[in-house]
Amino acid sequence: MPVKRTVKKTTDTEAKPGTGCVSAFMERHFHHFNSRETLDAARAYKAHIAKGGKMFLAMAGAMSTAQIGTILAKMIRTDKIHAVCSTAANLEEDIYNLVAHNSYKQIPKYYQLSPVEEVKLLDDGFARVTDTAIPDKVFKLVDDEFLKLCQKAKQEGKKYFPYEYFYQLLDSGVLKEHYQVPLEDSWVYAAWQKKLPIYSPGWEDCSTSNSFVAWMRKGWITPDVIRTGLEQMDHLLDWYENNDKNASVGFFQIGGGIAGDFSICSVPILAIDFPEKKNKLWGYFCQISDSITSYGSYSGAIPNEKISWFKLDANTPRFFINSDATIVAPLIFGYVLGE
Repeated sequence: MPVKRTVKKTTDTEAKPGTGCVSAFMERHFHHFNSRETLDAARAYKAHIAKGGKMFLAMAGAMSTAQIGTILAKMIRTDKIHAVCSTAANLEEDIYNLVAHNSYKQIPKYYQLSPVEEVKLLDDGFARVTDTAIPDKVFKLVDDEFLKLCQKAKQEGKKYFPYEYFYQLLDSGVLKEHYQVPLEDSWVYAAWQKKLPIYSPGWEDCSTSNSFVAWMRKGWITPDVIRTGLEQMDHLLDWYENNDKNASVGFFQIGGGIAGDFSICSVPILAIDFPEKKNKLWGYFCQISDSITSYGSYSGAIPNEKISWFKLDANTPRFFINSDATIVAPLIFGYVLGE
């Protein structure tokens, strides 16, 4: 059955520190192991913002499909997050959820599906992400409008970052008639309102970019309308320098991989190649990951490893939480918001 839900509208009124239900629950029950690390990370995040600090979010995993926007959007609107580096899939999938949520299917016992049942999902026009099936029709809906914007940019001799095209979609209102969730539940919409940069290194790894390559092969578009990953890094350096002047910039990471590694490396570039600028290292660090440390993966690298790479200082508050980000991130965000 298609998923339908009723969402109660919320406000951005913040409770005093520790007085909300989420905050009080964590203070009462989170004492050891990953729960203690989660509470410590939340306290330090809140303290970092209270001192006038900025926070950069690096987000991997299928967090948009997991509807992280219901709380992440509020974090953005209330100035608890000031820039985002996300996998390309998270960028587009927040928009997919915005315009096609009522046609999604939930599959609670996804681990019991047989190959025949997987084929039926395919035949019925769905693409599965763990326990959620995304309707194929949303890909074409978004792709058609994205292509028009790219062709317009080509005619005008312009090029944009991927997130800027999505901002143009929101600006135009062309998808407005398709909205199926409250706008306050879309983190990309909140970022658009705040005009935050959303970096998406490795943009080639998503449905929209896959379609883009097909358009290229058909002669409908050329690649010069998309600003490159190198340009994204250059833009991120400017963002960091501008925000580092008057504030400490923290780094909150969900998962690992390119979303985290790309963005955190902006600071080593400044530290190693432009030492005369005296930029500070990241002033807070927290990562939520289900990876372990013993296989040489970036996803499982503990925070201390980042000290020798000019990413963190020995005194940087740093936290590493081995858990499910769909559980932990909303708890930390709720604590920071005073909920």
